[in-house]
Amino acid sequence: MLFMPGIVLNSRESFDDAYRKFKRQCDRNLIVTEARARQHYETETEKRKKEKIATRKKILKKLFMLRKYEARL
Repeated sequence: MLFMPGIVLNSRESFDDAYRKFKRQCDRNLIVTEARARQHYETETEKRKKEKIATRKKILKKLFMLRKYEARL
């Protein structure tokens, strides 16, 4: 179940403080990220392409870390 963000204001809080609180709560709940992901339909080809790119990035990162470690020895 997804809970909608909401904040409780004190009488002393300004609009800016309340807005900051609300934005922080939205970021914690990943609302903006999920909304962007659901914005349009993603075809199977696009999904495979993204997975391929993510896998390549992961492999390159491991290689970079390995080379960095070996350089210290």
